Amino acid sequence: MKTEIKNLVFDEQGLIPAIVQDANTGNVLTLAYMNEESLNKTIETNETWFYSRSRQALWNKGETSGNKQQIKKISYDCDSDALLVHVDPLGPACHTGEESCFYNDLYTKEQPAADIIERVVGKIKERRNEPQDGSYTTYLFNEGIDKILKKVGEESTEVIIGAKNNDKNELTAEISDLVYHVLVLMEVQGVEIADIKQELVQRHVETDRKNK
Repeated sequence: MKTEIKNLVFDEQGLIPAIVQDANTGNVLTLAYMNEESLNKTIETNETWFYSRSRQALWNKGETSGNKQQIKKISYDCDSDALLVHVDPLGPACHTGEESCFYNDLYTKEQPAADIIERVVGKIKERRNEPQDGSYTTYLFNEGIDKILKKVGEESTEVIIGAKNNDKNELTAEISDLVYHVLVLMEVQGVEIADIKQELVQRHVETDRKNK
């Protein structure tokens, strides 16, 4: 890793831009700058360290707020002059309290779908913590685990029917219904999206590496 750091292209101020991304959701959290010292400290401590251009000093993300960012992976681009830092955030990335610093939209053609699962999970959690009259999700939580399991079973059957009908639109709709109800079940049972992702990594990514 030391050799790779030496091969990175820092600008005339000795800095390199670092894009910080949530390793669990894929959301871009912030853009900051590192110098060689802060990058070395990031690797050594497994926490993000940046260089403040205004204060001209190193700073450890979350040192005061507690919203630290634990490193999962650091990549660099084809020109070796920019970093992509994958992290597990322990709190909001932005000083405003927002999850990401990029919460202001300048232009939107269509709603991005990359983080839709996480957004749906957030809404499900909200309905569980703050029940709302007329909400179907609130209704499921009120009915309890047996009702939720029944719906998961029903939607699984609908997926099979949609597939047998060879109808892509129908199948897409039924899979979406099944995913939603499984997410509700996960919330009740305390299973997180990160748990599923890690299980898939262990099954399909780490297993593939071992078999090479």
